[in-house]
Amino acid sequence: MLFAADVAEMPADQVVRSYWAELGEADLDATARDFATRLASRTLANLELLDERIRSRAEHWRISRMAVVDRNILRLAVYEFLYEPTPRTVAINEALEIARRFSTYEATQFINGILDAIKRDLDEQQPQRNVEPEPESEDTETETESEPSAGDDE
Repeated sequence: MLFAADVAEMPADQVVRSYWAELGEADLDATARDFATRLASRTLANLELLDERIRSRAEHWRISRMAVVDRNILRLAVYEFLYEPTPRTVAINEALEIARRFSTYEATQFINGILDAIKRDLDEQQPQRNVEPEPESEDTETETESEPSAGDDE
C-alpha cells in the first residue's frame, strides 16, 4: 500500500480501498487486515514527521533519491518505532525481512544502519515501555549493529 501511494500519489483512503479490492488476500483474517490497514494509513498520515526522522540519520541521502521500496520500508519501521507497541528490534528485523525479499543486499545494510541509528536515538529520548526485552542468546546475532553507508546524493 505504501509503495502504491508513493508511486501513484494517491490519497491513503483510496490506496487502501484499491489494495483490498484488487490485491488483498481474501482469506486474510479481519485482525490482520485491520492491522495492515492501520499501519499503512497512519504511516501515510505521518510522512513529514517520519521523513524528518529518517533524514536525520540518512546522511548524504535525500528521501526522494532513495529507492521507493527502501524509503517506504524505512517509513513503516519508523512509524512502528514511534506509535506501535512492537519492540523496536522486532520492527527492524521485520523491515530487513521485507528488504531482503523486495530490495537488494546493499539496501538491507543501508536500511539496517539507518533504523539502528534512529532506534538508538529513540532509546535515549524515550525508552519503550511495556515491551518485554528479548532474551539474549549467544548463537543469535542481532542485525542492528551497522551504521548507514554514505550515499552519493549530495
